Amino acid sequence: MTNLRFAVLGAGFWAGFQVPAWFEVGGVELAAVYNRTVARGQAFGRRHGVARVYGDPEELFRRESLDFVDIITEAPAHESLVLLAAQHRVPVICQKPMAPDYAAACRMVAACREAGVPFMIHENFRWQTTLRALKGILNEGAIGRPFRARLAFVFYNPTVFENQPLLKTLPRLALPDVGSHLLDLARFYFGEPDSLYATVFRTRPDITGEDVATVVLKIGDMTCTCEMSYSTCTEWGHFPETLAYIEGDRGTIEVAPDYWIRVTTAAGVHARRYPPSRYAWADPMYDIVHASIVPCNAHLLHALKTGRPAETSGEDNLKTMRLVYGAYDSVAANQVIALNPAD
Repeated sequence: MTNLRFAVLGAGFWAGFQVPAWFEVGGVELAAVYNRTVARGQAFGRRHGVARVYGDPEELFRRESLDFVDIITEAPAHESLVLLAAQHRVPVICQKPMAPDYAAACRMVAACREAGVPFMIHENFRWQTTLRALKGILNEGAIGRPFRARLAFVFYNPTVFENQPLLKTLPRLALPDVGSHLLDLARFYFGEPDSLYATVFRTRPDITGEDVATVVLKIGDMTCTCEMSYSTCTEWGHFPETLAYIEGDRGTIEVAPDYWIRVTTAAGVHARRYPPSRYAWADPMYDIVHASIVPCNAHLLHALKTGRPAETSGEDNLKTMRLVYGAYDSVAANQVIALNPAD
């Protein structure tokens, strides 16, 4: 099959890793770049061998023949670009979080559905080597029926805000930025929640939104707690790892620092390390996150080429967005929020 031609919309921090990951996967041709600041887009194009750079996304869609676009801007810009792609009948891959509010996410999904174009969200945590291995272990049933789980993302490094300065200005931060990852993982592992309760906290004086959040999910007859922090310093917390502890009626699974998974049952303890692949273009500080872009892109490309739905389609990710923004409803009311299964 011939390579699929695509354009990148946004030439910021994450695009610098997203594009090398596409080249790592292969089967694609980067045809054009859009960036609001043209000079930055041109510098990005020179680094990645792309001559056609646009400062107007409408012009890009008019001039280019594309098989898909990859939207890698910050979340506030996602909706207008997705709607524009839908208008031009171009399949869309969009970075997480899908949108800065739930209503916008619903409009984006509806526009692509009505246009008949695929809409996929680049949700890469479920493609991390360790977390994918955890899914396989759960599916094998080694610990029986899970009844309680804890997913925790703890990361302390001020360069996060230097690399993405817009994060400091967002009125909603931890829940959309990293909560979208953990809440997606909770759904991936355990299914759709019936209710949630959330708390948030801001520790830094130089940011607008929360940098710490906790969400407790009731999923059938089990409870899953999702903890996220950009403010907690531990010996392992300088690098972005997601840890987990899952209790089942026949044992436990622990995802520990440095990519270790330990399964404890009546038969004993089995421990194995699941490190990520290493790529020369990845930032060592974001090693496991950047490595996960490759299998995520490979999966999305396969969906585009075969017409099969992606794991993280817009329709599916809308359920995660319902949890993210439902968490703010819980914070505002200081109460448990019941979730309609039809949402």
